[in-house]
Amino acid sequence: MKIRTSLKKRIALVEDDSDLRNSYTLMINSAPEFGVVGAYSSCEECLKDISHAKPDIVLMDINLPGMNGIDGIKLLKARDPFVDIIMMTVHDDSHLVFNAFKAGACGYISKNADYTEVLRSLSNTAKGGAHMSSKIARLVVETFHVRNNGLLARKETQVLLFLSVGKTYTQIADEMAISKETVKTHIKNIYRKLGVNRKSDAIEKGWAEHII
Repeated sequence: MKIRTSLKKRIALVEDDSDLRNSYTLMINSAPEFGVVGAYSSCEECLKDISHAKPDIVLMDINLPGMNGIDGIKLLKARDPFVDIIMMTVHDDSHLVFNAFKAGACGYISKNADYTEVLRSLSNTAKGGAHMSSKIARLVVETFHVRNNGLLARKETQVLLFLSVGKTYTQIADEMAISKETVKTHIKNIYRKLGVNRKSDAIEKGWAEHII
C-alpha cells in the first residue's frame, strides 16, 4: 500500500499483520511532523519501492515472512545508506538486539509500545539519535554482565555499547543516571584502555574482541 504525503519526515512501515500495519499508519499520520509514504507486508515489497517512496525512516518488524528484518536492514541500507531503520519485535532477545544494531538499525522498540513510545522513537531518530524502549535498554544493560571480558570496567562497557547503538552523550547519561561529564570521562578511559583515538575504532574493537 502506498500513501503519499508532503509532511517533513517520510515514514515507511514493514509489518506483515495488516491490522497492525493499518494501526501504525493511522498513529503516525496523526502526528503533524510525520507521514507514512509506504506500508508493506514484507521486506521484498519495501525493497522494490524504496527508491520511489524515499522514506527518511523505516519502521520494520524483525520477524517477517520471506526475508527477515535483520537481512532486510542490510539490503535497505545498501539501497539507501541514509535511511534510518527502527526495528520492532515481541522478543526480548539480546542476540536479536545486537544483530539488528550491527546490521545498521538505529532504534529498537517492543511491538507493544504505546502511541507515545512509537512517536518518541521516530522523533529521536529524526533528530539523529538512537532509540531503545526502556525494556530493551534494561536488557542491554543486563547483558553486560555476560559479555564483559574484564578489559573494561562494567560502566565503561555499558557506555561503549550505548555508543555502538548510536546513543548520544546526553542519552547515555540519562540511561545510566550519571552526568554527561562522567560519560566523557568513561569514554576517555575506554579509548586509553583499547588503544584507540576515535569512537568508530573503539566500537569496531569492542565488537571484534567480544567486549560488547
